Amino acid sequence: MHIHVIHAEGEAKIWIEPNIELHKSVGLSSKQISEILEQIKEHEIEIRKSWNDHFYKP
Repeated sequence: MHIHVIHAEGEAKIWIEPNIELHKSVGLSSKQISEILEQIKEHEIEIRKSWNDHFYKP
C-alpha cells in the first residue's frame, strides 16, 4: 500500500504498508519530507480507510 504526494515543488511516493516510509522523492527538501511523513502518521487511520474504500469497493 502506498500513496503519492504531489506538491508544487516536487512529489514523493510513500509506503504505508508495512510501515510508513519514504520510497522516493523528487524536488522536495528533507524538511518537506519530514513534514509529509508527520502528517501521514497523524492521519494514518483516515488514509488507510480512504485507500481501502477506493481500491476495495464492494
